[in-house]
Amino acid sequence: MRYIVCITLLCSALTFAQNETETKHWNKSGNASLLFNHATFSNWVSGGADNISLNFLTNYTFHYKKDVWPWDTTFLVDYGLAKTSGSQFYKKTSDRFEVQSLLGKRLSKLWSYSAFFGFRTAFSNGYDYNTDAKGDEIRTKKSAFLSPAYLQLGLGLSWKEHDNLWMNISPVSPRYTLVNKFFTENLSVDETFFGVEKGKSSRLEFGAALNAFWLATLFENISFEQRLGLYSNYLDKPQNVDLDYQATLNMTVNKNISANLILHLVYDDNAVEALQVREVFGIGINMKL
Repeated sequence: MRYIVCITLLCSALTFAQNETETKHWNKSGNASLLFNHATFSNWVSGGADNISLNFLTNYTFHYKKDVWPWDTTFLVDYGLAKTSGSQFYKKTSDRFEVQSLLGKRLSKLWSYSAFFGFRTAFSNGYDYNTDAKGDEIRTKKSAFLSPAYLQLGLGLSWKEHDNLWMNISPVSPRYTLVNKFFTENLSVDETFFGVEKGKSSRLEFGAALNAFWLATLFENISFEQRLGLYSNYLDKPQNVDLDYQATLNMTVNKNISANLILHLVYDDNAVEALQVREVFGIGINMKL
């Protein structure tokens, strides 16, 4: 199944490449930034450890519009590493690769029938960090590329004011979770790995999804972007709604230098029964794509 997913993504990319000549129907936009953080301490009474981190962010969107057919596809990449003095390991601060594609057939000026495709995974291994009996730092692998990976489809309605403000509602939305059996074969009978049961490599859910996007210019050099994803599984605890929300404040110093503040909230009780919170602030190099 994972090879089918990769081939599907590759074919999608080739399709975009073949249609780039139809410029009257295509509009493309995106940006990339490399954020840098560094802290150093010397005789600092309250304590602290020297650390350095880098975070790469990029998103690129293809907008297609012809007659009553709008089609938007976005590629998202977010990857970060940090190194702290005294630790032998580089540790991930973020790791996300995501594709979202929304095809519509217009009903009115703002509303369309819609078909949604989404794919999300991580690039590299994730670890739990601890110490052994000797006090040495050790790590245990807890995730990997395509473990987990999420493949989601949806049928419903979309509302779109413009490219920077839209919402899609999919009351019919199957979601497929892929994992490597390496992570499930040693589970106990009552344990799961991201919802996948012992000895299995996948889990099928069927539910409803809502996805929304808003990008606003607050001031001349400051923009605020929000992405929201909600999912309820009809087949298992539909009241436990999965949440994926990211807010990004972009502050442009000049055409190449920017400051970014990111707040990322995730709730998925198949991963952990608590709200996951990530906050990143950095100064970086920014590029329009």
